[in-house]
Amino acid sequence: MKIFHKAMNRASLIGLTALTLGLGACTKNFDLYNTDNTGVSNGQLDPDFNKLTLLRYAQRSIYNFAGGGDPNSFQLQQNLAADCFSGYLMSATPFNGGQNNLNYFLVTGWNGEAFKVGYLNVMSNIATLRSLGVDKQYPAVWAIALTTQVEAMSRITDIYGPIPYSKAGTAKTGIPYDSQQDVYNLFFRQLDTATAAFRDFIASNGSYPFSSTKYDATNYNGNMTQWLHFANSLRLRLAIHISNVDPVTAKQQGELAMAPASGGLITTNADNFSLPTTDGGLSNPLAFISINWADIRINAAIATYMTGYKDPRISRYMDKSTDGSFAPAYEGIRIGSITSANVKGDYQNYASVSASSFGLKSNVTLMTAAEVYFLRAEAALKNWSNVNGSAQSLYEAGITTSMSQWNVAPGAYITDASSKPASYHDPKNKKNDHDSLTNTTIAWSDAATDAVKLERVITQKWIAMFPEGQEAWTEFRRTGYPKLFPVVNNNSGGTIDGTIQIRRLPFPQQEYNTNGAEVQKAITLLGNGKPDNGGTRLWWDTGK
Repeated sequence: MKIFHKAMNRASLIGLTALTLGLGACTKNFDLYNTDNTGVSNGQLDPDFNKLTLLRYAQRSIYNFAGGGDPNSFQLQQNLAADCFSGYLMSATPFNGGQNNLNYFLVTGWNGEAFKVGYLNVMSNIATLRSLGVDKQYPAVWAIALTTQVEAMSRITDIYGPIPYSKAGTAKTGIPYDSQQDVYNLFFRQLDTATAAFRDFIASNGSYPFSSTKYDATNYNGNMTQWLHFANSLRLRLAIHISNVDPVTAKQQGELAMAPASGGLITTNADNFSLPTTDGGLSNPLAFISINWADIRINAAIATYMTGYKDPRISRYMDKSTDGSFAPAYEGIRIGSITSANVKGDYQNYASVSASSFGLKSNVTLMTAAEVYFLRAEAALKNWSNVNGSAQSLYEAGITTSMSQWNVAPGAYITDASSKPASYHDPKNKKNDHDSLTNTTIAWSDAATDAVKLERVITQKWIAMFPEGQEAWTEFRRTGYPKLFPVVNNNSGGTIDGTIQIRRLPFPQQEYNTNGAEVQKAITLLGNGKPDNGGTRLWWDTGK
C-alpha cells in the first residue's frame, strides 16, 4: 500500500514536448532511415569527458535503477506490468483498492512510466551526447550509445506499438509517431552503424583518451568485442520478433546477425549483458521491491512449470513459502486473484508465498547466451542460414548454458520425456485453482509437430530468461507460448480478452494532453480501426 501511495503522488508523465525543449533547437530534419538521427546539433565534448557519464545514466534506465534505493519508477515501468503479464511475478498488495493493471483495470497514472523513462532518461541523454560530437569524435562510444538506445527503445515500442522515434527532437510541439514497422527498420539501420563502428575499432586496435568507467555502466566495461556480440544478438532478437509479420526482412536481418563476417554472437555466459549494482547506493530494484516492500512475489505460472519439470534452477529463482499454515513449498500467486473483493481478507497472507531469491546486490541481466541459443534454435526451425547447428542441438545448448549460468547440474533434464508442467493449487483459495494448460515435455523429438517444437523452444527460453519480464511478455504475445493461466478477475470492462490476455499498454495520458493530434494519428497506425487499449495487438503480434 505504501508504494502505491508514493508512486501515485509522483509528478505526472512528462510529455515528449518537454523532452524536445530540453534538447534544444534542431539544425536539420532527418530521413526516417538515417542511421543515427536524434535531431540535435553537433557541439564539442568537454575536455574532461565528464559528460560521457550521460551514457551510463541511459544504460541504467533500461531497467531503471538509476535512482538507487527507491525504485518507484521501475515498479511502474516494468514490475507491475511486463514482469507480471509474462507469468514471472505477481503482487499480493491490493494497489488502488485492488483495482489495477494486474486484473486489467489499467491505471492511467501507471501506464506512462515506461514512455517517460525512455524519452527523458534514455533518448534525451543520448541526444545530448550527439550534440557534443561524440558520434564524430569517438564512433565506438557512439556505437555503444546507439546500441543502448535500440535496446531501451525496442522495449518501449514493444509496450505501446507506434512511438515518436525518427523525429524525436526535431520539433517542440506536434512530434509525430512512427509505425512500429518503421521503428524496427530504423533499429536495424542504427545497428548497422553501431556494428560497423565496433568492427572498425576492433580491427584497428583502437583506444580512447578516457576510461570506460566514464561511459559504460554495464558489465562489459567498454569491451568493444562484447558490445559487438551484444549488438549482433540484439539484431537477431529483433529479427525473430518480426518473423511472423515480415518474414523477408526478418530472415535478412537474422542471417546478417548470425553471419561469421558480422563478428559473432553471445555464446558464453561470460558475454551475458548485465547492469551491475557495484556503483555506490544502487540496489537491484526487483530485489528491493521484494525484500524491503514485500510488494512482489512469484507468479503461479513460473512456479508450476518449474515444479512440474523438476527444474534444478528453481531454488536459484525463488525461495520456498514461509506461511505457517502449510508446509514450505514453491508456491506462486495466480495473476488477477488480488482484487477489491479480498482487499481486507487473505491478501496479507499471500505475501508469505514464494519470493524471488535475488539479493539487493544481484546484477540485472538483460540478455544471456542461453536466450541467443534459443533464438538460433527458432531460426533453425525457420530454415534460416548461418545458424551453425540443428534446432535440437541449439535447443539443448540453450538449456545447458542456462543451467551453467545458475551453477546447477542439468542431470537428466534434457532427456526427460515424461515430466509436464503442474496444475495450480492455490494454498489460500481453491477458487483460483487451474489445471495445467499443456502436456508438453522437455526432451526434443524430431517427430514432433512444428508447433510442439516451437512450444518447447519458447517455453525453455522463457524459463531461462527469468526474471527479465519485458522480453518474456513480448515472446508470449508473439508466439502464444508458454501457455499461461488466464487472469482470475478481468476488470477491463471488455476491452481485453481474458483468453488472449493483455497485448499492450495504452498511450500515456500526458501524451494526449500535450501531443494529442499526433496521438490520434498514432492510433490509426495500430491498424484496421483498432482502439488505444490493452486488447489491441501490436504490428508483430499476428496471432499466428
